[in-house]
Amino acid sequence: MKRVFLTVGAMAMVCLSGTVAGADSIKACLITKTDTNPFFVKMREGALEKSAELGVELSTFAGKIDGDHETQVAAIETCIADGAKGILITASDTSSIVSSVTQAREAGLVVIALDTPLDPIDAADMTFATDNFVAGELIGKWAAASLGAEAANAKIGMLDLAVSQPTVGVLRDQGFMQGFGIDLADPNKWGDENDPRIVGHDVTAGNEEGGRKAMENLLAVDPMINVVYTINEPAAAGAYEALKAFGRENDVLIVSVDGGCPGVDNVRAGVIGATSQQYPLLMASKGIEAIVAWAKDGTKPANTPGKDFFDTGVALITDSPVEGVESINSEEGTALCWG
Repeated sequence: MKRVFLTVGAMAMVCLSGTVAGADSIKACLITKTDTNPFFVKMREGALEKSAELGVELSTFAGKIDGDHETQVAAIETCIADGAKGILITASDTSSIVSSVTQAREAGLVVIALDTPLDPIDAADMTFATDNFVAGELIGKWAAASLGAEAANAKIGMLDLAVSQPTVGVLRDQGFMQGFGIDLADPNKWGDENDPRIVGHDVTAGNEEGGRKAMENLLAVDPMINVVYTINEPAAAGAYEALKAFGRENDVLIVSVDGGCPGVDNVRAGVIGATSQQYPLLMASKGIEAIVAWAKDGTKPANTPGKDFFDTGVALITDSPVEGVESINSEEGTALCWG
C-alpha cells in the first residue's frame, strides 16, 4: 500500500510505502537524505524489495535536500509513534541526529546506519556501509598514478558535501588525500591540511547544481585546477559542466564515489576518470534482514572482523587502469552498479 502525509514545517512532505503481511507484521522505517539522488532511490528499492520478501511493513522518508536534518528528526519521531521495530537511516547531520537516535533506541527500536556512520559510530546499533575512507583512498591513488611525476605539481579542487562535515564526507575527503599522498592534519575533519596543492574546498549538497557552483567558485580561486575530487557523482556531473563552460573539460581529472549506473555511464563517456563503486541495495537489504532478526529474537548483526561496522564492499571503476591500483572497467561496473 502507499500512504502520503502532508504536514507543515520541516516535514513539508513525507512519503510512506510498504507491504502489509497482516496485523502482526513487523514495521520498519527507511530514512534517507533525499528521494532524488539515484543512490538513495536504489537504496529504497532494495529495502522495499527485501521488505516484500520478508513480509515487513516498510515506511520510507526522505529529506527535501541533502542536509535536511529537521525532516529526519521528525521522521524518527513518527517511526517511534507508529510502533516500528527498527529504523534504517542515512543521516544528513551525523552528530546532531544522535539524540533522536538515542530516543528511538531507548524506545526499543534497533537503529541501523546505512552508508553514513553516525558520530560516534556506536550511537547506532549497527552500520552497513562501504569503507568510505578506502573508497576515497582508491580514487586518490588512481589520480596520483595517472598524473605520474606531475602529481607533485597538481592543483586540486575539493568538492565536499556540507559545512557540517558529516562522517561520509570527511572519510571520503581524507581517504582521497591520503591516497594522493597528501599529509593529513586531523583526519576527523577536512580543510585543515597545509599542502599547497590543495586550491580549496567548497560544498555541493551532493547534487549537480551544487557541484557546478562549487566548481565555479574554485576556478575563480585558481583557473588552472587540474584535479577535482567530488563527494559523489551528481556533484561530479555539475563540476564537469562548469569546467566545460571554461573550456577545461578535457584537461582536468575528475574523481568521485558512488558507482551508480549514471556515474558509471559518465566514466564510460570520459566525464569522470574514476569512481569508487558502493552497493546501496545490499546495505538496505541487509538492514531489513537485521530489523527482522531483532524483532524476532533480539539478535544484532556482527561487525566485519577488524572494523567497527559491516563492510559492504567497494570497487574502483575506470577505463584507464593504472599499475598498482586494482580496478574494473565501466562494462563490469555497469553489470554490478548498485547491486
